[in-house]
Amino acid sequence: MNPISVFIITKNEEDRIEKIILAVKKIANEIIVIDSGSSDKTREISESLGAKVIYNQWQGYGQQKIFGENQCKNNWILNIDADEELSPELSAEIEEIFSKNIDENIAGFKIKIVNKFRFENKPHKFAYYYNQFRLYRKDLAGFNNSTVHDSVYLKNKNIGKIINLKNIIYHQSFRDFKHWIDKINSYSSMQAIDAVQRKKSANYLKIFISPSVAFFKAYLVRRYFIYGLDGLIYSYLYAFSRFAKMIKIREQFKEKNN
Repeated sequence: MNPISVFIITKNEEDRIEKIILAVKKIANEIIVIDSGSSDKTREISESLGAKVIYNQWQGYGQQKIFGENQCKNNWILNIDADEELSPELSAEIEEIFSKNIDENIAGFKIKIVNKFRFENKPHKFAYYYNQFRLYRKDLAGFNNSTVHDSVYLKNKNIGKIINLKNIIYHQSFRDFKHWIDKINSYSSMQAIDAVQRKKSANYLKIFISPSVAFFKAYLVRRYFIYGLDGLIYSYLYAFSRFAKMIKIREQFKEKNN
């Protein structure tokens, strides 16, 4: 088995965690679930599949990911979220990479994260995707300490090469529209607190323009138009997430300065 540690942050993911763990078991010799207090069977299911479950109180995305890194025994780490799944092709690609000697100059690999919406077995052929640094050496890279941003960075920009992998991770961020709206509400509150801490505010122009810009970004740049009527709904929700963020920043800013 490959010397890769996989860690997954969770809370109440009993409906998704089994598929995720079974996918990564094929390529990693250690799987760790960092749980922030599930009240469902996330812990029991994870342990029954051979994963190590560790409780850590939620303090923020970056902080939770840093805690997860520190629990891993291997230098090579793959981080995936509970709403993501390795494609079979990506598993095979990673297996092939670790079957050979990896160049010492390589700090890690970026992976395409591709949107997969409800009722889809696989992402749409033209689905939007973004590259993220997910498979990495923890001696050369790691997560940043931020409550809302959870990206991996090189510890020294001059040391370590990052390679793009060909295959993908499926990303189904929302179970249904209720879950999507709940997530918007929760995440926009965290974003607002973070923004005010960084002395950012939301003025009239930002509140007026940001939702419209976000709508067209989702519909055209993120190619939500390929989903027909559903794509229109997705775009409105994406715009609403920006609107929620802006009005909460304004609210936080006024509270702090009154």
